[in-house]
Order: sequence, then structure tokens, then C-alpha cells
Amino acid sequence: LRMFPSLVNCCTIDWFHEWPAEALYSVAKQQVLGANVELPNLEGTLKMFQTIHQSVEVASQGFFKATKRNVYVTPTSYLELLSSFMKTLADKRLQVNTQKNRYAVGLTKIEDAEGAVAGLQQMLTEKKPALVKTQKEVGEMMIVIKQDKADAEAVSTAVSAEEAAASVKSEEVQVVKDDAQRDLDEALPALEEAVQCLKKLKKEHIQEIKVLANPPNGVRLACECCSIMFGLKPVKKQDPGGSGKKIDDYWETSQKVLLADPKKLLDDLFEFDKDNIPESRISLIAPYMDREDFDPAAIKKASLACEAICMWTRAMYKYHFIAKGVEPKRIMLRQAELELNECQEKLDAAQEKLRAVNAKIAKLESDFNAAVAKQTELQDDMNLCEVKLVRAHKLIGGLGGEKARWGQNVKDLGEMSDLLPGDCIVAAGMVSYVGPFTAGVRVECAELWRAELVKNDIEHSPGCSMHSVLGEPVKIQQWVVCSLPNDALSIENGIIIDRSRRWPLMIDPQRQANKYIKNMGKDTETGCDACKPSEASFLRTLELGIQFGKWILLENIGINLDPALEPVLQQQKVRDGSGYIIKLGDKSINYSESFKFFMTTTLPNPHYSPEVSVKVTLLNFAITPTGLEDQMLGIVVAKERPDLEEQKNQLVKENAKMNKQLKEIEDEILHLLSSSEGDVLEDDTLVDKVTASKLVSDDIAEKQISARQTEENIDNTRESYRPVAYRTAVLFFGIVELTNIDPMYQYSLQWFQQLFSLSIDSSPKSDVFEERLEILKDYFTESLYQNICRGLFEKDKTLFSFALCIRILSGDGMIDATELRFLLVGPTSDLAEGGPKLPAQADWVGQQRWNEILFLSQLPAFKSFEGYFQRQLPAFKEIYDSVEADKEPLPGDWESRLSPLQRLCFVRAFRVDCLSSAVISFISDQIGAKFVEPPTFDIAKSFADSVNTTPLIFILSPGTDPVADVVRFADKMGVSKRFESISLGQGQGPKATKMIEQAQGSGGWVLLSNCHLMESWMSNLEAIVEQLDPEGMSANFRLWLTSMPAKSFPVQVLQNGVKMTNEPPSGLRANLLRSYSLVTEKLFEESNKPDVFRTLLFGFCFFHAVVQDRRKFGPIGWNIPYGFTPEDLAVCRQQLMEFTNKYVQIPYKVLNFLGANINYGGRVTDDKDKLLISTILQTYICPEAVEQRQEYKYSTSGLYFAPEATSIEEIVEYIRTMPLYPMPEAFGLHDNCNITCAQNEAMKLLTGMQSMVAAGGGGEGGKSADDVMDETAASVQERLPHPYPLDECEERFPTLYEESMNTVVKQECLRYNKLLWAMDKSLKDFRKAIKGLIVMTADLEECGKSMFVNDVPEMWSKKGPLSLKPLSSWFLDIIARCQFFQSWFDLGRTPPVHWISGIFFPQAFFTGAMQNFARKYGEEIDLLSYGQKIMSEITDPKRELPRPPEDGVYTYGVFLEGARWDRGTQQLEESKPKELFTELPTFLFMPVRNRVPTPSDYRCPCYKVLSRKGTLLTTGHSTNFVLYLEMPTDQEVSKWIKAGVAAFLALRF
Repeated sequence: LRMFPSLVNCCTIDWFHEWPAEALYSVAKQQVLGANVELPNLEGTLKMFQTIHQSVEVASQGFFKATKRNVYVTPTSYLELLSSFMKTLADKRLQVNTQKNRYAVGLTKIEDAEGAVAGLQQMLTEKKPALVKTQKEVGEMMIVIKQDKADAEAVSTAVSAEEAAASVKSEEVQVVKDDAQRDLDEALPALEEAVQCLKKLKKEHIQEIKVLANPPNGVRLACECCSIMFGLKPVKKQDPGGSGKKIDDYWETSQKVLLADPKKLLDDLFEFDKDNIPESRISLIAPYMDREDFDPAAIKKASLACEAICMWTRAMYKYHFIAKGVEPKRIMLRQAELELNECQEKLDAAQEKLRAVNAKIAKLESDFNAAVAKQTELQDDMNLCEVKLVRAHKLIGGLGGEKARWGQNVKDLGEMSDLLPGDCIVAAGMVSYVGPFTAGVRVECAELWRAELVKNDIEHSPGCSMHSVLGEPVKIQQWVVCSLPNDALSIENGIIIDRSRRWPLMIDPQRQANKYIKNMGKDTETGCDACKPSEASFLRTLELGIQFGKWILLENIGINLDPALEPVLQQQKVRDGSGYIIKLGDKSINYSESFKFFMTTTLPNPHYSPEVSVKVTLLNFAITPTGLEDQMLGIVVAKERPDLEEQKNQLVKENAKMNKQLKEIEDEILHLLSSSEGDVLEDDTLVDKVTASKLVSDDIAEKQISARQTEENIDNTRESYRPVAYRTAVLFFGIVELTNIDPMYQYSLQWFQQLFSLSIDSSPKSDVFEERLEILKDYFTESLYQNICRGLFEKDKTLFSFALCIRILSGDGMIDATELRFLLVGPTSDLAEGGPKLPAQADWVGQQRWNEILFLSQLPAFKSFEGYFQRQLPAFKEIYDSVEADKEPLPGDWESRLSPLQRLCFVRAFRVDCLSSAVISFISDQIGAKFVEPPTFDIAKSFADSVNTTPLIFILSPGTDPVADVVRFADKMGVSKRFESISLGQGQGPKATKMIEQAQGSGGWVLLSNCHLMESWMSNLEAIVEQLDPEGMSANFRLWLTSMPAKSFPVQVLQNGVKMTNEPPSGLRANLLRSYSLVTEKLFEESNKPDVFRTLLFGFCFFHAVVQDRRKFGPIGWNIPYGFTPEDLAVCRQQLMEFTNKYVQIPYKVLNFLGANINYGGRVTDDKDKLLISTILQTYICPEAVEQRQEYKYSTSGLYFAPEATSIEEIVEYIRTMPLYPMPEAFGLHDNCNITCAQNEAMKLLTGMQSMVAAGGGGEGGKSADDVMDETAASVQERLPHPYPLDECEERFPTLYEESMNTVVKQECLRYNKLLWAMDKSLKDFRKAIKGLIVMTADLEECGKSMFVNDVPEMWSKKGPLSLKPLSSWFLDIIARCQFFQSWFDLGRTPPVHWISGIFFPQAFFTGAMQNFARKYGEEIDLLSYGQKIMSEITDPKRELPRPPEDGVYTYGVFLEGARWDRGTQQLEESKPKELFTELPTFLFMPVRNRVPTPSDYRCPCYKVLSRKGTLLTTGHSTNFVLYLEMPTDQEVSKWIKAGVAAFLALRF
């Protein structure tokens, strides 16, 4: 944030820290209470959640320390813990209670059956007499019933005859009745219509008519007809027409009689006897029927009531005539009915008689049936009793054996129910948190949590774990059959996959999880599909999987997940009707509940961000030693005893199947028993199922006993191969650590197992079993060594051999961890300071070596060794002076007392330069000389190991270019016409892709050079290699790759590819032979000065070999190691031919300039190296070499010169006479450089081994790493100097024009203060963090790790002065530096003599001294330079130089490498043997105006530290180079230049 101040100014920053304990407690309480979870100890449970979360935070820091793998513990993880606990507890309670109830019901049923047996037997005894009696009664009743049935039969026959006659008569009556009815039906509609009309008539309507004084004609007519029908007499009245006659008037009659009572009239109308109307009335009414005005419609106009009367009259009239015609038929009907009644009476009497007979029979039958029912019931009861007895015996016999076990299960489950909260806390914690951890961390977490359960008084099962709480043995066995490794870590991973809510992301470098998921997915109904993010169709595959409920396995994912996966990872499904939908991209698709999603990555140590970690369940599926050992055992037995392994695998499958069957059978039995109601003995199906199931169960149990015996025999035989499997597992974990040395050293488990299988097949056979085991171990170890070495750089081959050896010996229990740590790390403190003093006569030992010996003496095996060493100094001096000190026997009985590893510890302490040789001897003695003789480069052999899907990878080193080798091999194999190559770089990706696609079809070869230069395209390369299909391309296709070591190179490609290295030859002889292998006689024929050309060409070739091989000497060879190539030599050869042919006089200066400054010098960046390369080339390209020929020697030994040969064969023959291991003088270096080179090589070896081998505990007493780090931190903290008071410093050393040194000392104090402040803070924080008081940050982690291996922590070295010292020496150096400035501070002025080594920025010191002189004398500072006087006479400058010089400064503390200063001759001389560094006398640096250096003096570069190389600061100063020291010499300056003579302000110790 400090880099972006605007963000701070313009934003509100919200810092998200980890949740404090109070927040964890509060959230847990809210969640648990909100869910109404019943807990016996709520307070303790809430504290446990808090403890679990915080303990995992601490564990994740320790895990990062050990594996460099980040595990993020977030609030989401905590919420997952709470939800997991509640769900697990609920599920387990339901499961336990269900099981308990089932077992209890099963027990009850068994007990009921046992109790019912006696009762059933008694019931049988009681019911037998009653059954006999009932059988007798039934027989007697049967006789009576037969007689009565015969009588009833006769009566029945008579009744039948009567019924027949009655039936005939009934039919006749019906015919008459139907005929009469048909006639009546004609009148009935009119009659019905009249009735309906009458029903509508109301009393009021009739009253209305009655009151009419002069009614209408229609009313009169209707009333008149109605009166006639009722037989009423009319009143005689005079004819109103005037005829004088009297006429019948019915109106008055109607008013008085007919209409007098309307209700009566209506009743009379309805009840009129229509069947008996007198004929007189019919004759009177007949005329009216024909009248047109007597029509209901006409009458309706006059009155509604009269309409009804009219209709009624007409209906009665019509009915009369119809009834009159029907009457005869009615008479006939009545007669027939009388006859029918008589028949019916007879029939009734007969039927009554029959009924009486039948009733009697029915009574008898009822009694009989009752007796029979009673008999049947008794018989059924007896039969049921017998059946129940049989069932009871079956049930008791089948389940009696389970009674005790079920009873114990009920008891155990009852107890378990009380322990579930505590058990589920541990299980939920494991599921939620421990997925990314290794087995060791998981065990530690579980143990810690169980201890906390005890502290919080929470009951739990002893040793409760995720496996014991959530593991189902039958299910786990099925997982193992599906290739899940059968070790604790993998089983736990399987449980987490099964139980976790989030989809699993499995860290699977060995692809075990991949295989397991695929095998499990095969057994599902919907199947399993695998896809990779690199596939264009992977989202389509995922979409189909979600829709159809498939398992989807996303393989080879990287660090970042595709954003399109977000909805799937978050499980953002939404209910839609009865199902769910999920949005994938812009599509909404149906979500099947059977869908499952899995992800795997082959990255061995991926760093997933917290955002990714909270969305998935991270699982560490990296193989464990136990798991790998079992796998390798399976492979070796399958190869050696295929019959046994096949039988074993079959047994495993059968056992899993049988166990599953047994579990299902028991579950079914318990389910049937618990779901049955009433008497279980009455359920025939249930008993039969239980019995059948028990028979199957017993059969399976018998088979299991047999299988166990067979499996035990097989396992005993298999176990005899365990030593081979153990060795291979040890070796695999050894080669995995190679990635710590170089990112290109990647090897997959599949490759390892394939190599193991091939080794078994090709190893020598033996009939002696023990001998065969040894052959298998040794042959595979050698085969692995050969294959691995093929892809290692030369510098790492000895390291690999040593690591391999240590791994093997550690596996055999032959390595002491404390001794190994001393060998690899050395002293971690300075025991020489304040400890036993070095004897005066042992100045050759030196302080550093003495400290090593004192530290060595603390090992148990070297107890009191320092005393013996002091007493036997002369004997040890002989070893010290020996060229091969590692082979010299130790004095006294120490030679026989020490083990080989302890002897290495002695060599490390006494002559570290001989350690590499000692290690080689150690390897040869322990595992064989063949492990120190790596195979030579063989491209044909590597090609033979490849297939069309296997890339061949050249791992490049500076100066190598294998393209020519591949081209030659392609030509040899006849594919040169189908060979294409391209050097990768910007824009070359599409071209490379096209080349590969074309070559796949044509069977060509494609070479992609310099893959490291196109980092952005590496993911495309990985995708291409992943999708190589052996079936879809030519078998001849090959992909060749070259790359410098690069972390961006795809791991998957490296693991499955055939790796090779082809480094430049090591050594002068090998280099020269290689150079001349490319030269032909024809080349010499092209020159017109063949002798000159031959001599100078040899000089160039020798020069090429020298500049290449000087790199092995480290900084004394070259400040910066350069990668010179054969092409550089080829250009020089071409130029040499050009200039020798064109010019009579050879232009030596031109050849030197072109060679040293352009062809080779173009790579050289350091100015001192530029001077060196020019000087070296002048040695070989000079007139003397041509003129003197063989007499001109390239070195003082006289062994190296340009031979007077006339052919290449003679030159090569001479080259072969050269020493295989040339002495340093061949390079112009002193012989001591061999020691320097050997020391550097040894230290690189030990540093590499620290990464390859776990060095174990710390110092004495086998202390843990944390203890060692804490002690080291405490030791440093106790002795840490106090910072300088800067305010006082400002007062004592004010900024003065005439005294620039005041500014220098203030700047130095400030620099050291920054270092001391950083050290003080980091030490305090680290010690708190290691005790768990604060969070262990990554910086503090690195700090502790550095202290553990005696390195200076990076956070200190960044703020401190440049240094190569180990921590113990560095800290003493810091104390000495601070003391120097403290004395300067206390003095209050510039001291008379300066310890130049103690000054942080010496360039500023020299500039300050120069400024003082320039200001004092008014000189231009640009015209000044230092004149130097070496004061050889001064031996103790602080005592002998009490006053500063008048001008300039005195300095001391400078060391010289590559030569020594002779105080007598006052000039440079050769170094003494084994004297690598010498301290130079005091210097007087005196500023001089326009000074001209003495040409004969050697301008010796002075550096701060031995590494020499540095970078330029913004001030123009180098981070390492200080200045040149001009040193007198009576020899050629070129000698010292080639010898790499340089001065230093600080050494490595």
C-alpha cells in the first residue's frame, strides 16, 4: 500500500483479520442454539469449536513451514465446521437410534419366540381330545342331514310343479291385462291433461264464475255440461227467445249446487267415478261434444276455470266409451286373477312346507358346519402350533447366535449415543479442515482435539477419529476394490469425499485419486465422464453431466479455476417445480440430484487462493509411504507370482462383496423384525426370509473363514516380498525431492512404476528366494539411477547418488539424524568464542576448523574428541597435509570406532575440500561403485524409451545446443525429410502447433527449441501433449523439446517425458577432443599456411577449453560464469582461416581483439572478466606460439603446448595424453584453487542435500527443530547490540564542511540501526510465534528456517552488509562491526586507523577521505586518486598507529586470494600450499593529484565478499567491487590476472 499512496488517501481501508476467539464462540453459540441442537455440555462444545479453528490455524503455519504449502483457514471453514457438526450429529443420532431400536426389536422377537415354544406345546396337548370328540359329533350329524335332504328333495319337486302351473296362469293374466291397458292408454293422455288443468284451478277462479249475473255463453255451456255429468236437474224457464216454450236452464242449478262450494266441486271433479258413468248422462252430453263452441280453446276466452271443466267433460266422455269397450276384457282379467290367486295360494303352501324342510336342513347343516368349523379350527390351531413350533425353532436356531451379539450391540449403541457429541466434534473438524494436510498433521490435530475434549469435560470414545465415527467398513472395502490406496490418509480422504458438502479438489501428483474416482464412477448407473480444462468441449461435458446425473471428473486443473465453474462450485441450484435448475454460462439447465463433481490437479505443491479454497474441499492425495509400499508390493508380486496376486485381488473383491452381502442381510433381517407387527411366528414369509438369509449368512461366514485362511497364506507369501516394496517406496520419495534442486527434475508415479515393472522383467533370475530379493532391489536401484542420471546435470549427479545412498541407509535404520544434520549444516553457533582455546602450536588449524571440531565433539560418537585432538596434533597435522586426507586413517582407535557416516562428519569438520571425494567413497562402499559412474549421453537409448505420446526433452545448460545432435540422429533414423524444427519466441506458437498437427499425420519429428523463452505458450504446449492420442496419429511421430530450467515448463509434460542433458564436456582433454571431432583434414587443406593455421587453431581450441573449464573454480575462475558455445569457436576458426590466407603477416592483434572482445567477449559483461579473457587469449594467440612451436608452453608444467602434428589423428593422440584431471596451473591458477574448487563443490553438495534429505532434529539431546530455532533466536537476541542514539550521534558528529567523515559515521550508524531494529523486532516476533502467541507469518517462517540451517535470514541480509558468512559467523561479524562504530562513537572523532571490513558502504568512506583532502587543499576532487602505501612493518595497527596520518587514511582488514603479500620482499608472491587467503598489511590511502599508476604494479580488484560479481547501484558504485589496490610485483601482471588474484573485505567465516 505504501507504493500507492493515493489508494490510502482516497479509500477507506477495512482490514480483515482472522476472527478472534470471542467471535468464534459467539458465532458457534448462535448457530447451535438457532438449530436447537441438544448437547449435554453446550459450553464445552462451543469452546471446542473455537479451539479446533485456532489449532488448525497454527497447524497450517507449521504445515507451510514443512512443505511450503499454503492452507487457508477462513471464517467459511469455521461455518462449514459448525454445519458439518450439526449434520453429522443428527445423522449419527438417527443412525444409532435406528440401529439400537432394530437390535432391540430383534432381541424382543427372539425372546418372544423362545417364550412361545412351551406355550405352544401345552396348547397342542389340550386341544387334541376336543378335536376327537368334535370329529365324532360331525359324523353323526352327517347321517341325519342325508335323510332330511332326501325328504326335502320330494317336497322340492312338488313345489316346482306348482310353480310351473302358477307361472303359466300368470302369463295368461298378463296378456289380458296388457290388452286392456293398451285400450285405456288411448284415453289416459286427455284424462291426464284434464287432471293437470284441474290442478291449476283455484277456488278463487270458481268463485269468480259464481258471482256472474249474466255469464258468457262459454261459461254457461261449461257449467251446463258439468251439471249433466254430475246428474243435476235443470230449472225450467221460459225461452228468452220468445218461443213461449220452457227450456232447461242449468245456470241457476250450477250457481246453487255446482258452484256453491268450490272446494267440493274440485274434489268431486278429481274423485269422479269415470268407470261407471250412466248411459243417460252420456246421451245428454253427446250433442255438446260436436259443438264448435264447446272447445277448450273457445271456452278459455270466457273463463280459465271453465276451460278446465270443458277439458274434464270431454275427457270423461272419451274415457267412457273406451272403458265401455275395455270392460269385457276387465271381466276376463278379474276371472283370470281369481284363478291365479288360487294357484298362488297352493304354491305358497307348498313353498312354506319346503321352507320348513329347508330350515330344518339349514339348522342341521349350520350345526354340522359349526362342528366342522370347530374341528377345522382345532385342527388349524394344532397345525399352527406345530408350524409355530417349527418357525420358532428356525428363528431361534437362525438368530440364537446373534442374541448375545445383538444384546451387546444394544448396550454399546446406548453408550455410544451419549458419546456422539464429542465424537462428532472430532469427525466434523477432520472433515472440515484437515483435507489439505498430510497424515502426520492430521494425527496431531486429532490428538490435540481429543485432549481438549478431556479438558472441556466432553464425553467421547477413546481414540475417536473421523475413521471410527464416519467410516463404514463395508463401504471402505468397496473403495479399496476401486483402487483407493489402503492407507489411513487415503481412507480419510475417501470419507471426506463421501461426507463433504463442497465438491472435492484433489491434489493428486501421482494420479491415485484420478484412478479411484474413475473406477468408482464406472459402478454408478449414469457412469463417469472425465475431461480437462484444456479441452474445448469440457463445459459441454459438464452440462450433460449435470443434466443426466453423471459423475464428472475435471483432470489436470491449474492454479486458477475457470470462472464458468462458479455456479457449480457454489452449488447455485434453484428449485423449479419438483426439481432444480442451475445456470451454467448463459444457459439454465436441469440439475440432477445424482450429479457429482470432482477435480484433480497433478501439481505437487499448488498454491490455491483463499477464494478458491472456500469453494472446494481441498484434499491432499499425495501418496504416502505406506500406500506406495502396498502398491509396489502388488506390482512385484503380480510380476513374480501372478497366480498369487490374481488370487489375492479376487479374494479382496470377494471379501468386499461378501461383507456387503452380510451387512445387507443383517439390515434386512433387522428391518423385517422391526417392521413386523404382532406375533412374529405367524409371519411365514418373515421367518422363511430370516431363515434363508441366515443360511446364506452362514454360508458366507464359512466361505470367509476359508478365504481368511487362504488370504493369510497368500499374505504371508506376499509379505516375503515386502523388503523390495519398501526399498522402492524409499527410492520414490527420494527422487520426488529432486524438484527442490531443479524444477525440471519431475518424475511421475506412473513412470516410476513402469520402470519398476520393466526392471523386474529384465533382472537376472534366481531360484534362491533370498538371492532373488536382493537382485530385485539392486537391479531396480541401479536402473532407477541410470534413468534419472540421464536427465540430470553433471553437478547434480553426485548429489543424487548421495541422496539415494542416504535414503537407502535411512530406510535400513543405519543413519543417525543428529549426525546427518551436522554433516549437512555444520556448526550453528561459535563454540570457539568463550570455549576451549586453540593450542598455540596449532595455528594451521584455524578458528573456523577449530569451531567445527568443537561442534563435532558434541555428537555422542565424538565425545571428548576435542581433547584427543589437542593431544595428538602432530598425527592430525599429517592428515591435514595429506593430498587425500579423506583416505588417511585416524589416529588411535578412532579409525575403528567411527561408522562411515561419522567419518564423513570428521572429514566435513577437518578437510571439507576432501568431502566430495569422501562422499564418492562412502557411496561406493555402501551401495556400490556403479552409483558413482553415471551413464554417458545416448540419444538412441532415450529414443528407444519413448513412444509417440512421450515428448523427448533436452534440459539445457549454458553453452549447450543439442539441435545438431537431433538433426544428425534424425538423418541416421531416416526421418530427415520429415523433420521440422522451430525456435520458440514471440509469435511462433501457431507455427509450432501447425507443425505438430502435420507431423502427427505424416509420422514426422518436430523439434521445439528454447521453450523457456515462450512462457506464455507453455499452457498450450501442455494441452497439446495431453491430447496426443496414440490411436489417432502415426506411431513414428516424435516431439522433441529443449528448454533451460524454468518453473513455467509444464509439470505434466516433464513427468511423462524422457528427459536428457547433454552438457559441454568437463575437463580440458574432453573439451579439446570434442572440438577436434568437428574438424576434418579438408579444413587444413583449405589454408595456404597450414602449419600456422594448425598451431593457432590448436591455440583457439585450447583457449575454448580453458575458458569453459575455468567456470568450475567459481569466482576465482570467472566473476560471472559465462555460457560459451562451440559456435563461438567456430567463428574464431573461420576468421583464423580468413586472416591467415589473406595476410602474409598474421594479424595477432586483430585475432585477439575479435576473439576476446567480440566472438567470446560479446558474452562477457564484467570489466575484470573482459581483461581476463583478453589476457588468456594472448597466451595462446601470439607470435611466440607460432615461432617456437612445441617449445612454447601454455603453462608452467610444460604439459600443454601446440603439437607439431601433420594430421588430426596425431593431434587427437596428443590430446589423449593430457591429464584427465588437469591441475589449476593449466588455467594459470594456483594449485590452492583445487582446494577452493573442492570446498565450493562440497558446500554445494551439502546445500543440495539439505533440500533432498530431511536432516532431522537439532543439536544435542535430539531437540526438535522448533527448540533449535528458539535457542538460536534467544542466543542472538541476548547478544544483540543496542542501536546507536542517532540524536547523540548528530551532536557528536555534526555535518561539517571540513570533516566529511562525520557524515560517513552517521550514515553507517543509521544503516546498522535499521539492521538492529529489524533483527530485534523479528526475533521477538519469531519467539512469540513459535510459542503460538502470535501468527507465524511467511517472513517469520523463513527467518526460523534460515536459523535452523545456520543461514542468515533474508529479512536481515537485505538490511545488513553484503556477506557470505553462515549465521553464526555473520552475527559475530555484526557484533564486531557494531563494536568498531561504538568505539568511533565513544571517541567522538575519526579514529586513527579504520577497520575497512567493518564499514557497511566503504565506497562512501573513501569518497569522504578524498573530500576531506580536496577541501583542505582546495583541489578538484575529479583530479585526485589514491596513492597506496602498503605498510608491511605494521603488525598491530591499532596499537602501532595511535594517530591518524596528516592526509589520507589508515585501513586494515583486507584479505588476498590467489597470491600472498611478502612482507620481506614487499611484493606479490605465490600462495603457500593450503593457504587460501592471507591478510594484507595496513594500507595508507593518500589522495594524489594527477597521479600516474606504476605500469608494473598489479591493479588488484578489491571486493566486499568472495562472490566478486555485483550489480551497479544508482550511485554508480558496485554492490561488491570497492576499488583497485596497486600491488608491486616483479613478475608479469598477466600471471596475476590469470590467477584471479583479488582482495576482499570479508571471507566466508
